[in-house]
Amino acid sequence: MKIPFVGDITRYLKEDAPKEVRRAIEKADEDDILDPSYPYRDEMKKDDYNDGIDALQVELVKMLRDVISTGKRLAVIFEGRDAAGKGGAIETLREHLNPRSAYIVALPTPTERESGQWYFQRYVAQLPAAAEFALFDRSWYNRGVVETVFGFTTDEDRQRFFRQLPEFERMLVDDGIILVKLWLSVGRAEQLKRFLKRERDPLKQWKLSRIDVEGLAKWEDYTRAISETLTLSHTIDAPWTVIRSDDKRRARIAAVQTVLGRVDYAGKDEGVIGEVDAGICGGLDLLAP
Repeated sequence: MKIPFVGDITRYLKEDAPKEVRRAIEKADEDDILDPSYPYRDEMKKDDYNDGIDALQVELVKMLRDVISTGKRLAVIFEGRDAAGKGGAIETLREHLNPRSAYIVALPTPTERESGQWYFQRYVAQLPAAAEFALFDRSWYNRGVVETVFGFTTDEDRQRFFRQLPEFERMLVDDGIILVKLWLSVGRAEQLKRFLKRERDPLKQWKLSRIDVEGLAKWEDYTRAISETLTLSHTIDAPWTVIRSDDKRRARIAAVQTVLGRVDYAGKDEGVIGEVDAGICGGLDLLAP
């Protein structure tokens, strides 16, 4: 039985990928970093990653215990290009946390009724109550990026979204929600390399979608939509943290450090959290072109 979209990624590589992207993938070894502007040439060693992430996950457990005992509300938004590593980063944060208090929000395509609601309405229903930690695997930012690139929204609706967005997020923060926004940025060759790996893995082929396949040829359209969206939504109340995720291990560590750094909790060990790697984690200037 033919699995949908399997073979389409390889076809894109052979027939339509930019020459420099194709050359980078064909020349690279498994652990090579493909983007020449990335500050490291090789991926972090697994042993080094495990040593670092294990200690950070103990801090996450302490953080959630404090969230529960004090009634804090924490919402972390994970956004980024397709195959940027959002799912892996989310699972890293939630791996050892109580699922009754730390939950993932990954909404499907809106229903007909939801399409007739206020745009933010179905996301509001997923926001954390007291003593909860919500991890959004994509969010209301679909309107600014994916919906725009694929023509799923009108210019009028998009403009309305950007008018309402700053006040919407300001209200969340003003009401006491700790809102952390993470954008995972990945280079074009690395993105395609990950899609090829996904295409070849029977356990991950289900992740492929029409958006993934058609989106490969829309890199520049995505770049414009991402730049505009992040620029218009990077505010004092709700700033973005950009994480260059060409190396998934370094990106996951940076994501955990960023979240831990934004929450005050009992027993917080700054020494264990450490300094975030400014070469891959910081402001909008780190966005991949």
